[in-house]
Amino acid sequence: MIGDERRLYSEAIATTLNLVQDFEVVATVNNREEIVPAVLRKLPTVTVLGTNTTARNGRCLTDELRAAVPRCRIAVIGSTPGSPAKRQEAAAPGLLSVVPDDAALPQLVNAIRGLVASNNGTPANPGGGPSQHAGGPIDTALIRQPACGGRSLSTREKEVLRLTAGGAPVREIAAELFLSPGTVRNVTSSAIKKLGGRNRFDAACIASKRGWL
Repeated sequence: MIGDERRLYSEAIATTLNLVQDFEVVATVNNREEIVPAVLRKLPTVTVLGTNTTARNGRCLTDELRAAVPRCRIAVIGSTPGSPAKRQEAAAPGLLSVVPDDAALPQLVNAIRGLVASNNGTPANPGGGPSQHAGGPIDTALIRQPACGGRSLSTREKEVLRLTAGGAPVREIAAELFLSPGTVRNVTSSAIKKLGGRNRFDAACIASKRGWL
């Protein structure tokens, strides 16, 4: 989930991260007061925050998030050395990562992957090889390729997207189609990749416009 009061900024980051393989941005929130409630609803694996959302009126949003969802992983973009977020990062390894405002995309991607890996109890760089350099080129394997002329959807993918287009949550779709929630997520992920969608709702919209639902 992306939380930043600058809508253009947060939507640009969301669009970019949705192109990264295995990433899905479940929400962007542009009102500081709505970030914690949104995290409680969506329960994202990682929440990415802009610096301008991290402190106001003496309150620290990262503290609020960790109090509401103790296992919440947080990436803060743009904090300067010595800032409260940097001090918190040192006190909460594996839970909080601070990415400089001038960082390249690979550094943000690696920070998020590191937080996810810590959540799964695995090393951030299990292969033992060098991590991507923050200023280096983006590995093309990280980026999803655009859908080619519209790869056809399977019958199951169409059923899942049809129910998604109607606003049904994953568990409701699973019950309707007699599937497990995990299977619904896998089918949805496959459809998103085929259509080049930003998320499941965007994929459903694309499929609907093409007359596939």
